[in-house]
Amino acid sequence: MALYSEKVMDHFRNPRNLGVIEDADGVGEVGNAKCGDIMKIYLKIENDIIQDVKFETFGCGSAIASSSMATELIKGKPVSEALALTNKAVAEALDGLPPHKMHCSVLAEEAIQKALQDYYEKNGIPYDGCASCGQSGHTCCCGGA
Repeated sequence: MALYSEKVMDHFRNPRNLGVIEDADGVGEVGNAKCGDIMKIYLKIENDIIQDVKFETFGCGSAIASSSMATELIKGKPVSEALALTNKAVAEALDGLPPHKMHCSVLAEEAIQKALQDYYEKNGIPYDGCASCGQSGHTCCCGGA
């Protein structure tokens, strides 16, 4: 059995939505000190719909694949759906990640949460935090359940 699924390898080799949105409505950056991965998500939002999303990720193949898949899962969707995105949904969409690489999907979830928090703050909208547990400054307190 291969360590990585075909979907992980495809999103690593051909990342979707790679790049920067210069006039982004929300930007979120997170990092994992243990592995050194850094993820930055840019959102363009109009009428409560994520019109465009881009990412920059410095990290391993799983981090790049998780970023790519997470952006695909929220592009064109309402903000409420993006708020509800969990690391488990990202990992499942990639047909699974090895247990020691699950933190990569957590980073993708957290970067999107931070970008949405930034969008809310810029627009004076109260941010009630993680859709899973309600906490802001989400640090996987709920495991993304």
